[in-house]
Amino acid sequence: MIVGLRGVGKTVLLNKIESQALDLGYKALSIEVPEDKPLAVVLVPELRRLFLELDRGAVASAAVKSALRVMRSFMTGVKLKYHDVELSMDGDVDAGAADSGDLESDLPAVFLALGRAAADRQTPVVLIIDELQYLAEKDLSALLVALHKVSQKGLPLTVVGAGLPQLVGNAGRAKSYAERLFLFPELGPLDPPDAKKALQEPMLAQDVSFSDEALDEIVRVTKGYAYFIQEWGYIAWNAADRSPVDVNLIKKVNGETVAHLDKNFFRVRFDRLTPAEEGYLRALAELGPLPQRSGAVAAVLGRGSYEVGALREALIGKGMIYGPAHGFTAFTVPLFDEYMKRRMPLPAVKRRRRQR
Repeated sequence: MIVGLRGVGKTVLLNKIESQALDLGYKALSIEVPEDKPLAVVLVPELRRLFLELDRGAVASAAVKSALRVMRSFMTGVKLKYHDVELSMDGDVDAGAADSGDLESDLPAVFLALGRAAADRQTPVVLIIDELQYLAEKDLSALLVALHKVSQKGLPLTVVGAGLPQLVGNAGRAKSYAERLFLFPELGPLDPPDAKKALQEPMLAQDVSFSDEALDEIVRVTKGYAYFIQEWGYIAWNAADRSPVDVNLIKKVNGETVAHLDKNFFRVRFDRLTPAEEGYLRALAELGPLPQRSGAVAAVLGRGSYEVGALREALIGKGMIYGPAHGFTAFTVPLFDEYMKRRMPLPAVKRRRRQR
């Protein structure tokens, strides 16, 4: 389970893992968890496709036939429509298997059936799941139970997932054995040599380059975050008319790049906020980019910690902040503190004082 802030490359890494798995002969199932849908609704179309793939080719074995019956039973408990057409699978069901409507009871049966079918076909399966922090606790619990059962049986089915840093705590709360079931590597910003390599190598492939000073400037303003490196490189490439691209051009396009990020990367997150949530994030930004005590954020707002507790939880649910340690709060989006200061020059409490 890869964890990290927005823009560090988690999804890119998942895509690479999927590509490598397919090259190794795996069957791959890939989903992204939305904020507003239960896991079963997102999972069923891909599971259905995977079961049908395992049924193709050679004459279906007893294990594959059994797996198909379990999957059909599961689908009777999850009524799902795609473009107003209800998804179904022709054939018999396995009555009483995976059809209770309780995901924590049903999903393990589905995963075990899938694992046995995969073993019979001598074809390993990998489930790749992005944005795992959005899973409701009951859905995350069901996923962990299902994987635990598969692991205990030694079946060729595994999961690679990614999410924001709160995923670690979410998994631990859902099931205490999550830390034994998964590794939780943290993906962060690139160190300066790797950041410079990411910028320079594509340029050299086109027989042009950045100057050393230009690379230093981009690393300084991006803090090594992969998405921002990509944006600065993109805009610098379009603006440059000679090689090497020098530091003067980078400084010239800094304002354009920041405006581009404000309009796209940052704004799409800001526009999801209520006025009260905007105020909380601006208070957090006032204290700086590092994790801050939740009480200090409340103090900037002129309120007590208990008064803004629900607001903090709502922002965690939206994936805007997380708790890196007990009693602390931090942004999940790199450089969002700087954006909030550009968007709202004064925190709410100072705005009220100025108005008076």
